[in-house]
Amino acid sequence: MATNIKGPAIFLAQFAGDAAPFNSWDSITKWAASLGYKGVQIPSWDGRMIDLKKAAESKTYCDEVKGVAKQNGVEITELSTHLQGQLVAVHPAYDEAFDAFAPASFHGKPKERQAWAVQQVKYAAKASRNLGLGAHVSFPGALCWPFMYGWPPRPAGLIEEGFDELARRWKPLLDVFDENGVNVGFELHPGEDVMDGATFEMFLERLNNHPRCMINYDPSHFVLQQLDYLAFIDIYKDRICAFHVKDAEFNPTGKQGVYSGFQPWINRAGRFRSLGDGQVDFAAIFSKMAANNYDSWAVLEWECCLKDSVQGAMEGAPFIESHIIKVTEKSFDDFVAGSADKAKIHRILGIK
Repeated sequence: MATNIKGPAIFLAQFAGDAAPFNSWDSITKWAASLGYKGVQIPSWDGRMIDLKKAAESKTYCDEVKGVAKQNGVEITELSTHLQGQLVAVHPAYDEAFDAFAPASFHGKPKERQAWAVQQVKYAAKASRNLGLGAHVSFPGALCWPFMYGWPPRPAGLIEEGFDELARRWKPLLDVFDENGVNVGFELHPGEDVMDGATFEMFLERLNNHPRCMINYDPSHFVLQQLDYLAFIDIYKDRICAFHVKDAEFNPTGKQGVYSGFQPWINRAGRFRSLGDGQVDFAAIFSKMAANNYDSWAVLEWECCLKDSVQGAMEGAPFIESHIIKVTEKSFDDFVAGSADKAKIHRILGIK
């Protein structure tokens, strides 16, 4: 049976703020609907959008949150714990920088911060169930990232032990998601230990192919790595449970390439761009997703070093809408198809 991609939807993380209409669940969902979005992805760390602990504990509260969204014309697509998931595993070199992802009471306290993050992710599993969601999106965190480049030479076993530990931390969390009937789509993102297909397989192997360990597909990160983002879909189609629609461009020069020479975003060879302004072949992506029976949401994650976010959001809904393929229920050449039976087939083949 044909399945169709749902959308357009929008990730609210880059838009939530202190000014109206971005400062409350009611007003931001009205705003999203007014632009043509049918779904919204919730940054679960933002208390203006949702009380995550309450959502984990109260189905009634979740029904109220869903009710506001429905009244305003949108559905909830997924909860996101990108920030909390990042804090499940942090290399000490990044401790101070990642303190910004947690409440001030946990700053300078990496053990306590990690315990808080773990509990947040558990809340997200239960909240997702209470909201009637089948998928969740997150970051896995990183212990090996400072050693990504092979210089100085890494001690034997360093990366293996780092991935073993990452899996040890996530296995009990994925089990909680499994208990609640929810998949976890990890965003494969530089800065995470799980950044591409090879590292995803390293992670998945250590999790014994955990059924809830899935992928939040985002082609922009693959453009910046110069990875074949179309072939990726075919390889990992059975593990893709969520989709961030984000554009990017890669323009190497005689001065910089993939690493982009510590330049600010606007001067980097690899840059995130607003939808339609980059190099991602979304027509091919949506075709592959449709052919592979992806039936979940296409969610705009807006990030751009040039364009204003509101303009990007306004352009994003019609862009996604125009790329969603309504999958046909019948073959294009049905009008000339004849009837078939075994005798006729034998005659056509010359079988007597």
